[in-house]
Amino acid sequence: MNTHFSTIDDLSEIIKEYEGMLLRPTRHMSHPTLYRRRDAGPSERVLKGVRVKEWLMSEDEAWVLPHDQMGLSFSSTYKNLKSVYKLKKKHSQGANLNIFWVLEAADLPAGLKFEKDRNKKGHYFLTVSEQMLLTQLVSKLKIVAQRMALIREGVSDL
Repeated sequence: MNTHFSTIDDLSEIIKEYEGMLLRPTRHMSHPTLYRRRDAGPSERVLKGVRVKEWLMSEDEAWVLPHDQMGLSFSSTYKNLKSVYKLKKKHSQGANLNIFWVLEAADLPAGLKFEKDRNKKGHYFLTVSEQMLLTQLVSKLKIVAQRMALIREGVSDL
């Protein structure tokens, strides 16, 4: 999907139509599942494109450990997407944001799983369900990114 929505209602209707759609706003020219240095805060650590604080890591940071409430963030409702979008827009100094999406029922690489956030409605994590090397996680996140669709430059008035 390569669409620019002109109103909030346009995007809201699409989200309702595709039940199980998980969305992720990302700075224009950034990867949908991996981070560049510019995509993380000044005090946040990024290893091989993975923001360390999002995952449960082994002490030596070579392994990513299973955790059902840690992982890459996705929105499942328009309300959550709008909140995250505004926050990312503020921290990206006005840069355009794209919205990448995938269906919750998508065929994920082995060891990855979508989990509902127990504390925040409309929020999901793409989690690690089995221990894996950081390099394996990076490879699997690249596969997920290839399966995601793009809504270019988000919504003009989100």
